[in-house]
Amino acid sequence: MSVTHAPRFRRRRVVVAGVVLTVAGLLMALGVVLVTGSSPTPVASGPPCQATVAGTSVGLELDQAQNATTIAAVGKRAGLPDHAVTVALATAMQESQLRNLDYGDRDSLGLFQQRPSQGWGTATQVMSPQHAAEAFYQHLTKVPGWQAMAVTEAAQRVQHSGAPSAYSRWEADARVLAQALTGEVPVGLACRVALPKGTSLSPSLSGTMTGEVGPAVAPPAPSAQGWTTATWLVGHAQQFGVASVAYGGQRWSAVTGVWSTYGGPGADDGGVHVA
Repeated sequence: MSVTHAPRFRRRRVVVAGVVLTVAGLLMALGVVLVTGSSPTPVASGPPCQATVAGTSVGLELDQAQNATTIAAVGKRAGLPDHAVTVALATAMQESQLRNLDYGDRDSLGLFQQRPSQGWGTATQVMSPQHAAEAFYQHLTKVPGWQAMAVTEAAQRVQHSGAPSAYSRWEADARVLAQALTGEVPVGLACRVALPKGTSLSPSLSGTMTGEVGPAVAPPAPSAQGWTTATWLVGHAQQFGVASVAYGGQRWSAVTGVWSTYGGPGADDGGVHVA
């Protein structure tokens, strides 16, 4: 699935003392460090997001990248292997094209088209990407032998779809996304993001990140967990006003939409730096 758009973006200095103290303090506790930005720069046209592994890319809209990084992070927070994340992503790609739909067949809603009447949670809950992903994984891990099943078979055992083989068409793309979004492949996701002038980091960033990614740590060397956090921040950049993310000697900028070598402040401290 490859969809393109052409946004523009600027970086900015974090302002409002109370917000900075609250966000900085909570993010520091998660191993995430705030760094300041600079002046605005236009962004060239092109796909908003690309997940790339070994030369194969999957293009995503910004909302799709946000939802995909949530699905991946929730799976890794639960300690599940990448195969589980692949199954979940392929399922959401088939059911909603990675969009949080407020409609569906009968009472189906959300990323996985889960039905409140069938015990997936309330309508409000299944419209929460975090809850929807958690519920999917809970059902998946109750399927005997799911770890060895083909993606489409495992997905069908959870979803009970009227088109049981439909998930297979998304398997290749889902594998690329799973590798890129779980930190198995560093710098796997890059997005261009446009934020209004004067935007600062949202104070709700740390709470949402803790819920979806889990308590982060700052290991002495780059790790898959660190890259999961960094990638989640890129995927949620528009939602929370993130202008740059630095980790593992690499820095992503929303201005350019790419990762580049980074040797600035804190480059070797093991933390994920965000501005």
